[in-house]
Amino acid sequence: VQLQASGGGLVQAGESLRLSCAASGHTFSSWTMAWFRQARGKEREFVAAIKWNGQTTYYADSVKGRFTISRDNAKNTVDLHMSSLKPEDTAVYSCAVAPTWVGSDYTLFSRYRYWGQGTQVTVSS
Repeated sequence: VQLQASGGGLVQAGESLRLSCAASGHTFSSWTMAWFRQARGKEREFVAAIKWNGQTTYYADSVKGRFTISRDNAKNTVDLHMSSLKPEDTAVYSCAVAPTWVGSDYTLFSRYRYWGQGTQVTVSS
């Protein structure tokens, strides 16, 4: 299984950006997909997760109302649309996949088996 993240870049505060994660090597029909981020000098943190059916989503409090996670099972992709970006959103964003629905453990990176390489998002003030 390989995950390829794309869409990162440099934007100004208040602008929007869309990240995309393409999965290959397996059909993700009943998995959990998520985005995590890690800022320089900080620990990796949960951003958003989505259930295989696309109807259940979770967000970190820091991004709730600004970020939207979505998935396309037919294309094996998961996207993260980020709006009203803030300088504190600056980080390397990575997508991750767990082979099952992880339930209440969706914030735990240890529950995700497959990881993408990460894409840098930089928000200037």
